[in-house]
Amino acid sequence: MSDEESGWHLTESDPAVFSELLKALGVPLIVDDLYSLDPDSLASLQPLHALIFLFKWLPSAASEPDPSSIAQPDPDFPGFFAHQTVNNACATLAVVNALGNIPSLQTGPQFAQLLNFTQGLDPQMRGIVITSSDWLREAHNSLSPPSAISLDGLGLPKTGEDAYHFIVYMPAMGCVYELDGLQQFPIRHAPYEDKGEGWLAKAREVVEARIATYPPGSLEFSLLALHDDPLPSLQSRLKVLQESGKGNDSEAAEIIVKLSTESAKRERWAFENSVRKHNHLGLIHALLLTLAKSGKLEGATEKAREVMKERIQKRKEAGMEVDDD
Repeated sequence: MSDEESGWHLTESDPAVFSELLKALGVPLIVDDLYSLDPDSLASLQPLHALIFLFKWLPSAASEPDPSSIAQPDPDFPGFFAHQTVNNACATLAVVNALGNIPSLQTGPQFAQLLNFTQGLDPQMRGIVITSSDWLREAHNSLSPPSAISLDGLGLPKTGEDAYHFIVYMPAMGCVYELDGLQQFPIRHAPYEDKGEGWLAKAREVVEARIATYPPGSLEFSLLALHDDPLPSLQSRLKVLQESGKGNDSEAAEIIVKLSTESAKRERWAFENSVRKHNHLGLIHALLLTLAKSGKLEGATEKAREVMKERIQKRKEAGMEVDDD
């Protein structure tokens, strides 16, 4: 199935995108980038429900784990698990697979109805039902609009592109599980202890082992943390401190700083998402028309060709595969 036939568009690995999707699902959670798996970084995001891992997909990634490995498929997994049945839906499917396994989670009415409808279905049918949901697909696509310019039908040669895939690591039944919609079953990793860091200590080992399979310095993956929205608890705590009178000025000031930081982050997310939703074709057309009328279009086109040649040459020198066309 082609990307256009599936109706699902590519999604950025960005907290603003995922947090907006969670808002559309009526879920009081947000997503933040994780640049480190050290205990302090993870502790600041508690309660942390899941890790969303984006990686460069390779054919070998679709194979089942080695039978001698601790990580093994769990065909009897009693939780929520859905297969990816269409292209480009892995981001939303990763989120849905994670949310479906968080106990007593508050959700919006449409998402609650969707989860209830898929109860008792096998992973393949559950994936079909989820990706057939018009409102969910619209929520997914709202922050990744399709290109307004299509090259289909021009007979141009197909070029290979790197494929990236989202999966989830999260706790379930005393073990760290890997939920990958391209796998037949959830992957059960090692059990964890409730004391200390809990499931995150074991998840760190699993993720770091996965990252170690890439060349040193590789940037072919990213990690996101799915956690509670801190705004309600911060606002509630600040209200209690203010009503209790003096003696809590230091803690109140600290909370005010955190609230300011969170508010600034939401404003930045809102701006970034507004840019993503905007159709820039009109602006591009106006710029090209202005360049043409001023007699500068030909020169700008030639300069763009030179820049592209330089980029191609640099990629060749770096040993990267390029298409000279």
